[in-house]
Amino acid sequence: MQRVSLYWIVGLLIISGISLAWLRHTQMQIPFKPGSDTGVWLIEARVTFTASQRPVLASLSIPKKPPGFRLFNEQAASPGYGFSIVDQGENRRAEWSRRTAEGTQTLYYKIQLTRNPEKQQIPEHPPASPDSVNWRPPEATAAHALIEAAGATSSTPESLTREIIKILNASEKEQNAALLLADYRQEILLTRLLAEAGIPSRVVQGIFLEDGRRNQSLVPMVEVFARDQWILFNPATGEQGVPEHFLLWHRSGPSLLDLSGGSSARVSFSMIYQSIPALEMARVQSSNNGFSFLSMHHLPLDQQGVFKLLLLIPMGALVVTFMRILIGVSTSGTFMPVLIGMAFLQTSLIPGLIYFLTIVGTGLLLRSYLSYLNLLLVARIATIVIIVITLITLASLMSIRLGFHTGMPVTAFPLIIIAWTIERMSILWEEEGMREVMVQGTGSLVVALCAYAFMRHPTVAHLSFNFPELNLVIAALILLMGQYTGYRLFELHRFAAMKDRTP
Repeated sequence: MQRVSLYWIVGLLIISGISLAWLRHTQMQIPFKPGSDTGVWLIEARVTFTASQRPVLASLSIPKKPPGFRLFNEQAASPGYGFSIVDQGENRRAEWSRRTAEGTQTLYYKIQLTRNPEKQQIPEHPPASPDSVNWRPPEATAAHALIEAAGATSSTPESLTREIIKILNASEKEQNAALLLADYRQEILLTRLLAEAGIPSRVVQGIFLEDGRRNQSLVPMVEVFARDQWILFNPATGEQGVPEHFLLWHRSGPSLLDLSGGSSARVSFSMIYQSIPALEMARVQSSNNGFSFLSMHHLPLDQQGVFKLLLLIPMGALVVTFMRILIGVSTSGTFMPVLIGMAFLQTSLIPGLIYFLTIVGTGLLLRSYLSYLNLLLVARIATIVIIVITLITLASLMSIRLGFHTGMPVTAFPLIIIAWTIERMSILWEEEGMREVMVQGTGSLVVALCAYAFMRHPTVAHLSFNFPELNLVIAALILLMGQYTGYRLFELHRFAAMKDRTP
């Protein structure tokens, strides 16, 4: 009778989940397959500042015909403020105004873009010749020497720009470059040197688009006018042209953000990549049906990024349940492999795997020493947590010093889980021996890698975020596996010899 009730619940969950997902698909036109429709980048600029009981006017530079992208929708969300977009020729600015305001204020500007495969040919008017540059006496000598050295191996404005960037980025900087870089940021110095050479240039700012990123800042670039067009250069790498997934946000105008009536202004950017039909986008946003009300797409972008990761946990739980109940893999902790797999999603696989093995291995060695001190459990775990944090900090700093920029994301590892993993494996080592530690540790990593591969699959990530009701189906499958009482796959292999002896 109990099993019959379970089957009813399982059937109800599966039917409800699939039906709701199908209704969402038909009502909101969200595809079941990722990439089958137009990809949309949704970028949100958040302006925060402290108002001082005076009339407020905030002006933010916004994109206008960014190369490689097509703008099809933009909106602002700022209660109590008047909003308008001011077109100033080559420059566009979003302006918020209010009679008076006090305290912390937050203004939002959202823009939706799609990739534009056609290369935009924007007619450019030749800018005025650059003004003369004021250098201090030692700087003037260094600048002239540096331009002369770069000019000896170049013949065009583009090649001169590349040669100057090479000199500025050299690992062993010459005296002239070191002197100038001590007083100027690299992008500013590059424009001054180009102006000294008579080549028009300007500092622009843009953002590298990456799905789910939050609180990002703009990256400075330099545009050089040559061959009747502005050509983009990355002063950090010398790369010429607009990089893929790079959105040029601020190209001209006095500054990125102008503010009167407030202080402590800051601009941060969040972004998310959506796979939503472009033709149905307007209908989805204006729809008032229940599915639209409960859609993840109406949450703030930073929360969407959180839910995009959170909704993958049921998928990882399904993998762990399958591997433990049906395959028979032993793991350290029930759902610790899911958390490890989630950490790999944030750090990428290879760096995350290296850091995890290094930190856990080192922590086990240190934990073996702590066991001789006869500490209580709480003090022992607290010491392990501190050791783990210290190891992660050292690993991150060493990675950055060595030029590997994968060191910082490792801090996303759940510290308490790693500390508890070390503690559990140490106790297991004392009670069961090293062999059992290797079995459970290897099993945890294997299951974590399986969960990582499953959660990272584009279809799984797409379905989990856009159709959260499918978690009902996941719950039903887990309930069904919970009723399994037969042999696990590894047990079948283990007792295969007995079967051969059966007459």
